[in-house]
Amino acid sequence: MDEERARNLRLILTPPGLAWSGRSRYAAAAFFHAAGAMDEETLEIYRICCRLDGEDPCDVLRRWQVGAAWLDWLDDAARGLSSDEA
Repeated sequence: MDEERARNLRLILTPPGLAWSGRSRYAAAAFFHAAGAMDEETLEIYRICCRLDGEDPCDVLRRWQVGAAWLDWLDDAARGLSSDEA
């Protein structure tokens, strides 16, 4: 994984509740959308959640049954990032 992709992966995995975390996740989501890894509907959920620092967009995606492919990719990528950093 290249450095920019890894940086955006860390941003999109920012835990809910931190100040500006929603905006950080949305910025990273825009990166992944531009790279073709995320569809527009999923990006829209991140946009809606961007001002809600305490809301986890992944929970919203699951609740609305949207973005299943993205959630699978994100889980796999997060596991890979964890093993790379270990």
